[in-house]
Amino acid sequence: MQAVKAGTRPPWVGFAAAVWVGIAAGNSYCFPLYSDSLKSVLGFSQQQLTVLGVANDFGENTGILPGIACNYFPPWAVLLVGVFSAFFGYGVIWLAITQTVQNLPYWVLWIALVLAANSSAWLGTAVLVTNLRNFPLSRGTVAGLLKGYIALSAAVFTEVCTMLLNGSSTQIVLVFTLGIPIICLALMYYVRPCTPASEPDLLENAHFMFTQGSSLLLAIFLLTTTILKNSLNLSQTVSYTFIGVMVVLLLSPLAIPVKMTLFPDRKKSTRAVDSSSDSSDMKTEPLLTMSSSNTNLSSFRENDNESDVNLLLAVGEGAVKIKKRRPRRGEDFSFREAMVKADFWLLWTTYFLGIGSGVTVLNNLAQIASSLGFNDTTTLMSLFSFCNFLGRLGGGAVSEYFVRLHTIPRTFWTMVTQIIMVLTYLLYASALNGTLYAATALLGTCYGVQIAIMVSTSSELFGLKNFGLFFNFMQLGNPLGALLFSGMLAGYVYDAEEAKQGGSTCLGPTCFRLTFLVLACVCGLGTILSLILTIRIRPVYQMLYAGGSFRLPQSSGH
Repeated sequence: MQAVKAGTRPPWVGFAAAVWVGIAAGNSYCFPLYSDSLKSVLGFSQQQLTVLGVANDFGENTGILPGIACNYFPPWAVLLVGVFSAFFGYGVIWLAITQTVQNLPYWVLWIALVLAANSSAWLGTAVLVTNLRNFPLSRGTVAGLLKGYIALSAAVFTEVCTMLLNGSSTQIVLVFTLGIPIICLALMYYVRPCTPASEPDLLENAHFMFTQGSSLLLAIFLLTTTILKNSLNLSQTVSYTFIGVMVVLLLSPLAIPVKMTLFPDRKKSTRAVDSSSDSSDMKTEPLLTMSSSNTNLSSFRENDNESDVNLLLAVGEGAVKIKKRRPRRGEDFSFREAMVKADFWLLWTTYFLGIGSGVTVLNNLAQIASSLGFNDTTTLMSLFSFCNFLGRLGGGAVSEYFVRLHTIPRTFWTMVTQIIMVLTYLLYASALNGTLYAATALLGTCYGVQIAIMVSTSSELFGLKNFGLFFNFMQLGNPLGALLFSGMLAGYVYDAEEAKQGGSTCLGPTCFRLTFLVLACVCGLGTILSLILTIRIRPVYQMLYAGGSFRLPQSSGH
């Protein structure tokens, strides 16, 4: 059993710590910061580098073991595995890039990169599962915030790399090797289970709004300073100032427990005192006197014991069979029980079609831009990352608002974003002037929304008990989509067009046009499946959010 810490401040202290651990958990998004050094220093071909990128995706999204571990071990133990994974994985990569150890076999680097990226799964699963359990009444908001901070990780490390390390890839890998373990070891004590709230709290909503505002300000700040650094020659003093402002914004969630300590909610404490006095009054004035209840209680216990004995005897003789009630949607499912539910596979398939098609564009964004004559891929990546964050943050907040106000299932917004993605892929395929940045912004936003929706929906339909396992199984749609749509479809189409042109690179809108048309059809299918899922689970959300607030379902007791 994990120790559960009571009180209202500890969940917010843990949430503030989870923000920093979440930034560390996004290290797998930073592969482009050191991939060029792997290629140049070690003499790899583009194909070899692409295979290392697959290793990074595979390690990041292979989180079945962390999901299982969350049910048996405390968060600090799960985080500790991520610490060792980052230290040894990035340590080997650093030894290779700095040529401290020469002639490392290619397969050793591949395994090291899988191990390094897999630290993201351990760290991210630990903070996400723990905080969803600590704030069960605000799952959409918590999921959007934490996944949003993880999405901002690449921008944070890019800021550190450009402002402090002068773009040195070897030093940023050293930061991953030592910095991630130091951050997680320092904060793992605070990421722990706490007593969750049993009823809605307006003050809690205000705290989440403050956190959303500060995270949005951080995202705008990172995007602005990155553009300034690329376009202007900033002095060292200005660079250090930018880093200091970034650290303050990352520390902003800690203002909530500090405020709760300095200015406690007196109304809440008064209600607690009143409820305790009421309970003491009930104890001092029993409803039944001892003389009138002794006989009745003793006879009831005798009858109850007699019926239990008779039932056990009947079960032993085979005359009666006790059948365990299967959990209903909204209760805690085991993995095996969830696997036989149509809603589980509908949710997985819609996520696979949406995220799998989106990651195809993300992995080939540089080639898409160059084929259309754009060389500034850094700005495109920054735009995608910023809109990805907005989608994760907004997807959690908007779906939370409408599910409480109108009991609209969160998957409705999955359907809406997939409709937008169909139009976005058609926009990519048209290759009209000025549409590349608009299409990339739309895709990044829809990509982020679907991630936030999947996290909160899986916890609401199948419970929090095995949420870590469900969440990481859903995430397998990411590498599978990359393998199918990117590796097989986009790569084949690109190479075929390149062979027709007879050049070393493919130029023109035909390089990816067929890919975009297929992806539009894929998201069209995802739209239909999202609509079916939304209709199926609408009664569940009407039950869970009756009265405008989330009602924790009773455990099925199986």
